[in-house]
Amino acid sequence: MDARRAGAMTQSLEDYLEAIFVLIDDGRPAQVRDVARLLSVKMPSVVKALHELKNLELVTQQPYAPIELTAKGRRLARLVRSRHTLLRAFLIKLGVSKKTADRDACLMEHILSAETLDKIRTYTERQ
Repeated sequence: MDARRAGAMTQSLEDYLEAIFVLIDDGRPAQVRDVARLLSVKMPSVVKALHELKNLELVTQQPYAPIELTAKGRRLARLVRSRHTLLRAFLIKLGVSKKTADRDACLMEHILSAETLDKIRTYTERQ
């Protein structure tokens, strides 16, 4: 399933979902302040995004508790993260610095078609 076809998912919501996934995957609790810090946004922005992600049934959170991904949220977050990881690796293979590759991958992951991503994956795996 393509994240952009998940309904009301926006690039911004994908970024929030990915940040939550990264925190959880690193073994850290995904708290509002940690998501805000990771994305360099203010906490009210995270709270607003969480409300939207909850409505999409991608996350759950009890008051003052860590944010949890639902099964649907985890699947979508993995997809978003895998696109980012693929594009970052591709750009680094092209000689782009890690910092720039990470930033550019974050921008590119939202706009490239599934076909283009598949071709990049095939190319990157052969190199």
